[in-house]
Parts: sequence; structure tokens; C-alpha cells
Amino acid sequence: MSPDQPAEQMSVAELAAYIDHSVLKPEFTVQDIAREVSNGVHFGCRTVCINPTAIETAAPLCEGTETGLCVVVDFPFGLSSTSSRLAQTRDVLAPGVTEVDIVANYGWLRSGRVDRVEQDLRAVAEVCHEAGVELKVILETDALTVDEVRAGAEAAIAAGADFIKTSTGFYTGTTQHEQTGASESMIATMLSVAAGRCKVKGSGSIRDRGHFLRLIDAGIDRMGIGYRSTPVVLGVEQDETPAGAGY
Repeated sequence: MSPDQPAEQMSVAELAAYIDHSVLKPEFTVQDIAREVSNGVHFGCRTVCINPTAIETAAPLCEGTETGLCVVVDFPFGLSSTSSRLAQTRDVLAPGVTEVDIVANYGWLRSGRVDRVEQDLRAVAEVCHEAGVELKVILETDALTVDEVRAGAEAAIAAGADFIKTSTGFYTGTTQHEQTGASESMIATMLSVAAGRCKVKGSGSIRDRGHFLRLIDAGIDRMGIGYRSTPVVLGVEQDETPAGAGY
């Protein structure tokens, strides 16, 4: 989306509305999850992005706040069968869940099986939309050529995805690009392909405030920010007043 004002002039509350506060570390304890979800709520982030088993911890902490629950499905590989992905999706559609992030099968994209990707994603999108939940499709762009990213984005849009997204943040293979994750060039590519037909989420390698602000000015709709980086990109201290209280 095109912002109404330069990102540098936005309040903390306006900036926080761009953030899915990532709480996805598999080694997190229940106490770690509760702490970081509370921080996401404290800063007024649009959502906290969590694994399915964290719903029972996160939901009560987000209830009655402006921060929703974004739950990842078939993460981080995206290699389950469609029937399994549908079961996983239905399983996370709990009260308070506003968005689902799912990984496209990027092995299929690299194999040219774009039709299979579209068919698989359409089934998931239908389940989400029946529940009034938005679907973000992760393309794992570091593993793909630009042409494959474009093909994957078109498949996701045709399938009914509400967002196309760059990365899981967990990919450790050889990148196909000079820059990783939500680089400005990759976001420009995805915005160009989306062309207003769906929204664009960047994730991966957004760790400094300058990068964060430039992506907003470029027209990005949402960003997945690691739990340590949220206060950095917002330009606040960890213990400052919550974003909804005067920022």
C-alpha cells in the first residue's frame, strides 16, 4: 500500500501496525513465548506470529487488544500433502487467529509444477476464507530465481492468497540472489507482480530501522520482524510505554 506520509514521520503506533512480531524459535519455552507475545502486544504490533502449539499461550495475552494472532502452517518447509496441510490449517483456526502463513512447496516451483502449487494453495485459501482468516503465502524467495518467484506469486494470487511473502527466516540453503530475505529489490519485484491484486509481506533480514522505513515508503503492506528487532525498527526501548499509549 502507498503510505499517506513518509515512514520517518509516522508514530510508533502507525509503524507497529506494519509488524508481525515473530515468536517462532522452536527452542522457546512456554515462558519465552509468553514474554515475547506480551512484548508484541506492548508495542502494538499488528500480530504476533507463532507456531500452532503457542496458540493456547498467546491467545489470552492478545485477547481484547489490537494485536491479532498469525499462525504458521506446514512451517518452515511446506512439504506436507494437501490433505495434511488442510488438516493443519483447520486445526489452527482458533478464536483470535486472524491470519495464517503457509509455505508454498518451493521444490515444486523449482520443478515447474506451478499448477500443482496453485491447486494446493487454493484448497488452503478456501478453508481460511470460510473462517474469515487471511492467508499469506511464503515463497522462500532465497531458494528461487526471480522468474520462479514471479511464477510462484502468480500461482498464489490465482489461488486466492491475501498476501505473498518473501521468507520463512529459516532457509539455510544457497541464496539465488546477492541479498537475502526482504531485500529492497525483492520487495520491488513482488510489489510489481502483485500490482494491487494482493498484499505483500517482507520477512527475513529486516533488522535495522532504515531498511524498515524504506520498505514502508516503497509500498509494502506488512513485515515479519524478529522479536529482538521489533524495538530496534520502531526506535524505542524495550521497556518504553506501549505504542497505543501516546506514540
